[in-house]
Amino acid sequence: MKGAFQTSRGIFENPIWNDIPKFRIFFYIYGNAVFSKEGTTVAGMHLKRGQFLRSYRNLRDDLAYVENRSVKQYSLSVIKRKVDSLVKENRLKIEETELGTLFTVINYEQYQGFEHYKNSNLERSENALGTGMERSENNNKNVNKDNNVKEKTTTTTAPENPVQLFEYLLCRLSPIQMNSLYQWVDDFKGNQEIVNAAIKLADNKNKRNFNFVEFLLKEWHSNNLMDIDRVRAYEREKFNNSKVKPFARKGKGVIRTEMLPDWFEEDAQQSKPKPSDQPAVNDGEQMSEFERLMELRKNSGS
Repeated sequence: MKGAFQTSRGIFENPIWNDIPKFRIFFYIYGNAVFSKEGTTVAGMHLKRGQFLRSYRNLRDDLAYVENRSVKQYSLSVIKRKVDSLVKENRLKIEETELGTLFTVINYEQYQGFEHYKNSNLERSENALGTGMERSENNNKNVNKDNNVKEKTTTTTAPENPVQLFEYLLCRLSPIQMNSLYQWVDDFKGNQEIVNAAIKLADNKNKRNFNFVEFLLKEWHSNNLMDIDRVRAYEREKFNNSKVKPFARKGKGVIRTEMLPDWFEEDAQQSKPKPSDQPAVNDGEQMSEFERLMELRKNSGS
């Protein structure tokens, strides 16, 4: 499909921007939706303005990307899960047809209406990216007051979005690392609390890098820990098993307690010198025997 389409810069401040797979899916559907007010006909089916017809398998091929010189694709389950999330957020409507899935972009007119952009200020333009549910709530003054209170209270707490939490506690992420973090959420069946737990544990251990967080997630996933309670129990058991025997060491009147592994005592026993089987000989006894022999030899020669 050729041509151009417009969007608000407010998308960079919208939460969807931080969810790379979801953003790419939505932006691809939104960018390829029918722009003409009269609509168009595809394979004998009339599509209205803001609609896009595509199968999930074709979407998977369309959204393929290159990473480390190899072509990668989102799984069908990831695409369906993200689409379902967009539907719940009231950004999309879907309808299954014989030709594929019919995607309808909700509020498409507000995204693409030129008159809307001419007659609205920056705040209204950015609000065009909000969900339909948010707009209906904003019509209610009481709800607006509640939202203002929520915004004030949530700014002092750590974010729950894994990418935002990671950058809040640890360090900045690259786009590939952001995508990988969201993939881990999908691997844990959408349970982002587990991913957040790995980030918080890394912060607690002062391991401020992505590799440590991914190491924890790989370990938990390989042990099939799919809920936060099992993750916590696993980490507690790992901590208890890591405890070893303490021993006291004296030095300059100060006693230090250190951790002594079991193998240390075994090696110490093996390194002790073994006593000799031969009896010890006194140097004085050796010398007196020598003098006695010399005296006998002298007498015999005289």
